[in-house]
Amino acid sequence: MNNILSQILGMTAHMPHPAFMVAAVPLVAAFGLFFVGSYRMAAGINILSCLLTFICSILLVLEPGPSSTFFILDSLNTPFVVLTAFVAFTTSLFSYAYMKHEIESGLLTEHRLRRYHVFYQMFLASMLLALQANNIGLIWAALEVATLSTVLVLTISRTPAAIEAGWKYFILCGVGIVLALFGTALVLLGTQSVGGEGLAAMSWDQIQPLAARINPRLLDIAYVFLLIGYGTKAGLAPLHAWLPDAHSEGPSPLSAMLSGLLLNVALYVLLRFKMVFAANPDTLAPGPLLIIMGLASVFLAALALYRRRDAKRMLAYSSIEHMGIAAFAFGIGGAAANFAGMLHMLGHSLIKSALFCIAGLARIARGSNQVDAMNGLVRTNPVIGWTFLAGIIAIAGLPPFLLFNTEFLIIKATVAASPALAVVFLLGLLLAVSALIGFAQVVAFGEPPAPDHHAHKHAHVPGWAIWPAVLHLLLAVALAVAMPGFLNTWLSAIAPRLG
Repeated sequence: MNNILSQILGMTAHMPHPAFMVAAVPLVAAFGLFFVGSYRMAAGINILSCLLTFICSILLVLEPGPSSTFFILDSLNTPFVVLTAFVAFTTSLFSYAYMKHEIESGLLTEHRLRRYHVFYQMFLASMLLALQANNIGLIWAALEVATLSTVLVLTISRTPAAIEAGWKYFILCGVGIVLALFGTALVLLGTQSVGGEGLAAMSWDQIQPLAARINPRLLDIAYVFLLIGYGTKAGLAPLHAWLPDAHSEGPSPLSAMLSGLLLNVALYVLLRFKMVFAANPDTLAPGPLLIIMGLASVFLAALALYRRRDAKRMLAYSSIEHMGIAAFAFGIGGAAANFAGMLHMLGHSLIKSALFCIAGLARIARGSNQVDAMNGLVRTNPVIGWTFLAGIIAIAGLPPFLLFNTEFLIIKATVAASPALAVVFLLGLLLAVSALIGFAQVVAFGEPPAPDHHAHKHAHVPGWAIWPAVLHLLLAVALAVAMPGFLNTWLSAIAPRLG
């Protein structure tokens, strides 16, 4: 019996790390989808793969396994791993109905959609890999794969506007990721200079204990490059220029994935590095730069929301605002603000991915993304209209949704740290809320356009297509009313360590 147990334990020791298995599911699915020509089959595989990934993420949380050279699972990335897999699954359900309409309306062909499903899974695999990686080089590589995957999905319609948006995304995020690579190399150089060796010198497990001994000036320079590089991917102002075009021209499922997943992952990487810099008392405080970029993002987005004529572009600027809110919270620092910032990221992902799905259904119903076409949506398409209205209220940070709680907590923490900053921050929030309420009034009470203005061929989509978005909004209410104990434990454990 002892020999049998020894053999089993020996086999287990050579099995891949559980975190690798979570990222491997979409990676294998992407490879298999290269050979699937039928849209229905490909969409089904896409859904099943995302469901399996979500199940694996839950199992990973239950049995996380030890940290390794390449993978880590702790209180910081655990909630984001589960959320990423969940959003990918629910979005894949919406994607089935949305892309089916694109084929029926002649906007896409089944041949092009083969590429769509392949890179949907590649994007998901890269996000999960970046979240779970215990290696700063592996994180950089995963986000580079995400950039390439996004470009190929963004330009799938082959329209001039989509190609232009794809090039803008590729160039701006390409420059950003190169700067992030330089910052990563500087951190590695600093770690090696104080005794780090080999691959271990690139792991969070070794970098953070050694951070206090690294030359602080080297870390200061690295932080600037990392903030610009990964800040570009996170859509923080003034590095945000790619984001409105990408959301406006890309398919709605891609917008849901970009806003719900990519922005979070980029900001998560900055948080990892912030923990490193906070461990060295002689470095420049990372907080002020995050506060400046956060406030710049909030005010730029709030003012831009008043001039938007495209609903998806409005939602894109709202994403910039909310990434700015989270960055501002992390800049204020302290356990309370960090807790609220991480919870805000989770809430924004749920709500914004839902809103992009609803916006996609509204475009199908009205034949346009234009705000004028959304007039009176509650009256003409009640299910879509009321859900859209609820989503706008949620993203505006109004009760009973989660973002009301998180913004209140951030304001409370800011008042304790700097009352003057709290007033400035609150002004930015009020500007954004005012613009979004104006949009809500258009959706709910505007005069619907004449029928011939929004007639759209093949405008029917199955009623179940809206339920993924409804589920997200219900979760945003549930988390606001009663946060699960395990989520509170995760966030409370990591918040004090973020500096």
